[in-house]
Amino acid sequence: MSLFKHGRYSGYLRPISYLIDLSIINGIAFIYLLKDKDPFTFMLFISIGWVLLSVYSNFYEVYRYTRPVSILSLALKQGVFFLFLVFAFSGLYHELEIYPGPIVKYSLLCFSIIIIIKFTIYYLLQKYRVSFGGNYRTTVIFGSNKKTLALETFFNKNPEYGYLHRKTFAFKTKDVSLDDAFEFVLRERIEEIYCSISELSNSQITEIVDFADNNLKILKFIPDSKEIYSKRLNYEYYDYIPILTLRTIPLEDSVNLFIKRSFDILFSGLVIVFILSWLTPILAILIKLESKGPVFFKQSRNGFNYKEFDCYKFRSMMPNEDAHLYQATRRDERVTKVGKFIRKTSIDELPQFFNVLFGDMSIVGPRPHMVSHTNMYAKRIDKFMVRHFVKPGITGLAQTSGYRGEVESDKDIIGRVKYDIFYIENWSLLLDLKIIVQTFINAVKGDDKAY
Repeated sequence: MSLFKHGRYSGYLRPISYLIDLSIINGIAFIYLLKDKDPFTFMLFISIGWVLLSVYSNFYEVYRYTRPVSILSLALKQGVFFLFLVFAFSGLYHELEIYPGPIVKYSLLCFSIIIIIKFTIYYLLQKYRVSFGGNYRTTVIFGSNKKTLALETFFNKNPEYGYLHRKTFAFKTKDVSLDDAFEFVLRERIEEIYCSISELSNSQITEIVDFADNNLKILKFIPDSKEIYSKRLNYEYYDYIPILTLRTIPLEDSVNLFIKRSFDILFSGLVIVFILSWLTPILAILIKLESKGPVFFKQSRNGFNYKEFDCYKFRSMMPNEDAHLYQATRRDERVTKVGKFIRKTSIDELPQFFNVLFGDMSIVGPRPHMVSHTNMYAKRIDKFMVRHFVKPGITGLAQTSGYRGEVESDKDIIGRVKYDIFYIENWSLLLDLKIIVQTFINAVKGDDKAY
């Protein structure tokens, strides 16, 4: 048997990462920031602070299935907190005379080196798993259907994640029993069991749970759902009562909410001052020259917690009574010549930065619908109302993934809801920035559904 076979030493990676990072922040501080000053107080303060911050920010909660974008998001959060921590220290200990300029340079240097090392370890581990077959987890799947086959394909086609799939058991065929599966798990020393809830009865699930507990096997469940929605089940205790939480929403965290709101205010303020300040008078003249009516179009839409608000746009249509009831369609006769251009380039959406500044919207989030359409989709589309757990956005993940503009069928709105729920459950500032960049690229290139 190869020396590289079992991966149970993964638990050593976290303390090693702590030692590496603490060595970096203290070593650079000693060489660059402190120089001839007494380093003991600073190093003690900064080391304890780093550990506490990392626990709060989940900086070391990185697993084999964690995506690189999530790692970068965690690092960015930890880096910002660390910068504030060093500034706090300089405020408490004036006698060390640590100035803002060197603090920023020190923090950026530490952050850069740590993130390089973190990604280096991440990719070296992936290479190690692929090349040497080490640091892996052996798996089996209980149940055979589309989802379990997709999971089996994932295990087999992505060896860099470190999963070695041994077998999938199809209990519906009656050719194999749970006892046979249990015997295989013990004989082959399987480490993780994945169960499809839809393939198992309640009594079988209970039996599997007991087996996993008694034999120290990791047990995970594949949710039974008719549509592909992301789910994160959190196991918590209320007193002695176990509770499963269906989904976690990062923006319910006060720190994340503060970060997102601060970014919204800063970004919208820049757009209003440097773009809308001169663009609005020009567009106002062009809109007025082509047709009578207001420059801005105001429409009631549903936002956070289903609350209605007035959403603003540059008017792109001839004034009409149906504007609040019917979406624009391809070659819509209501759209003006100026309107065609500003809709194609998404310039008509720019006044919504005022909605962001006022707090009704965010830069990125689920796109709000007309009130009449919201009421209709809420009755017809499963999980549509989940979108209202966060503020609506000027742009969103669904819009950059091909689901913008007119809803021509239920397939369009179902796809939009799927991406919106993914965004709500996986929010990060980095994801917001990615969506904003993609939105700008789409606006420059032109979107086929922008009409």
